[in-house]
Amino acid sequence: MDSRVKLIRKALGLTQEQLAQRLGVGKTALSMIETGRAGLSSRNRNILVQEFNVNPEWIDDGRGKMFNAEPNLTNAFRLRSDNSLPLQSVPLYSIEGTAGLVPLFTNNEEITPVNYIHIPNLPKCDGAVYVVGDSMYPLLKSGDIVLYKQLHDVNDIFWGDMYLLSIDIDDEEYVTVKYIQKSDREGYIRLVSQNPHHADKDVELSRVRALALVKASIRMNSMR
Repeated sequence: MDSRVKLIRKALGLTQEQLAQRLGVGKTALSMIETGRAGLSSRNRNILVQEFNVNPEWIDDGRGKMFNAEPNLTNAFRLRSDNSLPLQSVPLYSIEGTAGLVPLFTNNEEITPVNYIHIPNLPKCDGAVYVVGDSMYPLLKSGDIVLYKQLHDVNDIFWGDMYLLSIDIDDEEYVTVKYIQKSDREGYIRLVSQNPHHADKDVELSRVRALALVKASIRMNSMR
């Protein structure tokens, strides 16, 4: 399977960096997959199938054609190809201070950031928040910062990308960072964690109260 991942990438005309970004892994991790030193996760297999129309039987054992249909890269990379800004000041918010993601997205002009992050050559971001929890570990850990671009329409979801989202659970807001994939159930989406100890979960799309595409992340290391 691993050598076939390299063949898929070559057929798509992508560099290792481009495909690694699309799969949500590092370039080194993808190189290890392509050389057989690491296996292809079920999450990344699903992205290849759902996003690039790769034939799952061909991924598993080389049967049939590589693609079920002509892969469409235009939509898959539309948000990732935003023009980068030479320098921008991204407001950093405290979700605890704003009482959740929904109030932040609704009244962000009235909310005072706790600080500003100055980063060069980054696509336009609406804000940044601290990560809470370990669902995306080791890619993200609690205390890291994610920079996001708010989505105003759930139909703009790009399957397989990483999102900051707010979900209504028993009339309480649950804020998390997850990969969003298509669900087999009508009217649902599948939330997928990077941490293998967290099970995938299908949730009703109507329960999503706020949604933002994660554009970048900052690792916070404690020095002792």
